[in-house]
Order: sequence, then structure tokens, then C-alpha cells
Amino acid sequence: MSHSIPAPLVGFRVLAEPGGAPSALLLETGPGPGEALLDLVVGDTFADLTAQGNCLFRPGLEPALEAALVLAGWQAMPEGALLRVDNKLDKDALPPEVRYVDGDWCMAPPAKAQGAQAASRALALQLVQLVAADAHTHEIEALLRRDAALSYHLLRLVNSLGIGAGRKVNSFSQAILILGRQQLRRWLNLMLFAARQGDIRSPMLLSRVSVRARQLELLAKARGMDKNLQEQAFMTGMFSLLGVLFGMPLAEVLAPLPLSEAVRAALVDYEGELGDMHRLVETAESGDLGAVAAQLSALQIESGDYNDACVGAVSWMLDAVRESQAKP
Repeated sequence: MSHSIPAPLVGFRVLAEPGGAPSALLLETGPGPGEALLDLVVGDTFADLTAQGNCLFRPGLEPALEAALVLAGWQAMPEGALLRVDNKLDKDALPPEVRYVDGDWCMAPPAKAQGAQAASRALALQLVQLVAADAHTHEIEALLRRDAALSYHLLRLVNSLGIGAGRKVNSFSQAILILGRQQLRRWLNLMLFAARQGDIRSPMLLSRVSVRARQLELLAKARGMDKNLQEQAFMTGMFSLLGVLFGMPLAEVLAPLPLSEAVRAALVDYEGELGDMHRLVETAESGDLGAVAAQLSALQIESGDYNDACVGAVSWMLDAVRESQAKP
């Protein structure tokens, strides 16, 4: 996508409510003329985001841009409502006016997992390994039967796809067949990060990893990469926070997974084209849009393509978070 006036970069910060669950999107913009973003803001995509969740912007943007955001359903961040927390989140210690929490508190090492929580995550990781290795359906089905929450979410997902004539799927083998191996793999990766009792970090880690995965996939598509490389880009994002999730070195968590060398090198050492893109999405999370602009230039990705990927990624993330929060 090309623009007569280069569009400023946009970024979205996922904010938590004081209890730790994702509750809002905060728009950030890089240097440049705000009017160059009007076409993006007045399109359906920004309005669609407000239909999915609470969307905020920092006061002080150019008047025309603020007006367009308000028209699309966005709201100005109330003064004093946002607090950055980079250590352990303690909702009881927050000032009473704080409604939203930013920061890297969810990246802190996990508390020691309780038995059921640790077993559930270990089983989900086993399932990821089986699917990645293209195991037989009966092996996958046998493991699914050992986790009621995973089983529920799988059947709910497949039945929500609408397979026609009011027919419901009740067997795991049928669900796996309908979903397909690629979508099953994606869903299992998301379920690794789904909320587990006792780990306050889970919902925010899910939101981060969802954005990373979908954004990398969309950027790979914008760069003209083929479907296989787009899928590898998605998997790079999806696996990038496994070390944080388990409180272990990433290379150690990845060791039993049958990953391509390109994905493994991108994750562990930031090597190759996928590694450069991996570093890009991490930089974007820091909010340093100037550094993002420099990396985009090196990757030959235009600002408009990057902005479109950002919007598409947060929209996909909101769907993933909503699906994960459904109760058995």
C-alpha cells in the first residue's frame, strides 16, 4: 500500500483491568501527520474493534484525528486511569482511580504451578507435540479425553463453525477432521495460554502471543511470502512466549517440538528473515515506534502494510481471547 503522505505508524497496547484480565485497547501513533491516518480510522476496521471491546486513545492527538476516532466509537483515556506495572501485579495495592494497567507484569516468572494447573499445561504441550509431528488422530483423541476443559473448548469451537442442518459434533475424531490439522495446531497453541487457575498472567500472555502470531503472519503475507512461510511466521509468534509461560529457557521448552530450523533459529537467536520479524514485533510491544520504523525500513515493509497488520492482529486477538474465556 502506498500513500502520497507517509502514514504515521500505529500501535495498540492491550490494557488489563486491575484484576489482570485484558479489558481495553490503547491506540498509540508515531510521528507524522495525523490526517494521513484518517482513511484508516474512518474505515470499518476501527469501528469493528470498538464492537469487540473498549477502545481508548491518549488525549492530545490532532483534532481531526480525535474527532474521527470518537466517531468510530473510541474514547479518550481518563486522566489518572492508567498505571504502568512491570513487577508483580497486586490489585489491592493500586490507587483507587486506576482502571487500566499497562506494563510487563505478565512477563514475570510464574508462581510455582499447582498440580492440576501444571498437569493441564503439560498435557496441552504434549498435544502440541503430537499435532506438530502429524500423529494419528486416535493418539490425539486419547490425550484430549484426559482434559475436560480442552475437550469442551474443542467441541465448542467446531460446533460454532456451523456445519449445517443443526448437526452437532460429539466425537473428538470428527472434530479433528472438520477442523483440520493446521487449525487444530493453532487452536492448541492458543489453549496453552488460556486461563489456568492460579496464574494471573495467562489472559494477558494469551493476548500478547495472539497479536504476535497473527501480526507476523500478516506481515509475511504483505512481504509476498508463500503460504508455508506465512504459517512459519505465525508459529514463530505463537511459540515466542512459551519460555515465559513455563518459567523455563525458551530453547529448553522448544527442544521436544519438531520445528523447522528457520522457526527455531528465529525464536532462539533471532536469525534469518523470521528472526528479524520476531524482533520487530517485540520492539512494537515496547512502544518505541521510532525503532519500529527503522526496522520496517530494513525489512522493506511500508507503513500502511504494517498498520493494516496491526489492526488485523488485534482484531484476531480479541476473538481468540473471547473464545478462551468461555466456561465449560
